[in-house]
Amino acid sequence: MPARQLVLASASPARLRLLRDAGFDPKVVVSGVDERDADPAEPGPLVELLATRKASAVAEQLTGSDAVVVGCDSMLSLDAEVLGKPSTPALARQRWQAMRGREGVLLTGHCVIDVATGRWAAGVAQTVVRFGTPTDDEIDAYVATGEPLGVAGAFTLDGFAAPFVDGIDGDHGNVIGLSLPMMRRLLSELDIEITSLWR
Repeated sequence: MPARQLVLASASPARLRLLRDAGFDPKVVVSGVDERDADPAEPGPLVELLATRKASAVAEQLTGSDAVVVGCDSMLSLDAEVLGKPSTPALARQRWQAMRGREGVLLTGHCVIDVATGRWAAGVAQTVVRFGTPTDDEIDAYVATGEPLGVAGAFTLDGFAAPFVDGIDGDHGNVIGLSLPMMRRLLSELDIEITSLWR
């Protein structure tokens, strides 16, 4: 058992699975942070701000513990437009029609908080995503799965959309929702060895 509890400030099953597959046994505490009032003009600062808000909200609930909290927020930048989760199936379909055959940048903000000391570190990881060219029928079938409504950019790398992503340049975990190399760097800034959090 690790000496300290890693806490994931996210309801994302993909982030949880990624951490578990990498040797962690995180506790999930959903932040409940309202993302609607954040300014979407600059995607990098925006995802870092939201990740920090989420991690901070959860860290406040754990005051007095020695937990290590990680919060994340992801968005896709396409033609300088910031794309979060689509609100309707029609919007998800429109996004896929606009993305196919093109490249976007998936940005994930990360914030790690050492609850015991109050110290924190934050950063943004970026991965270029090269979208394939699914047909309209394939897009309709994908939208019908419901998956694109729950994920940033209306796609996943580890789910139904995987056949429609031709490739990436950068960290695949970042596209899934959490960059393990980024998490390691942020933990290092707080003098926490990532291996000390393995289960």
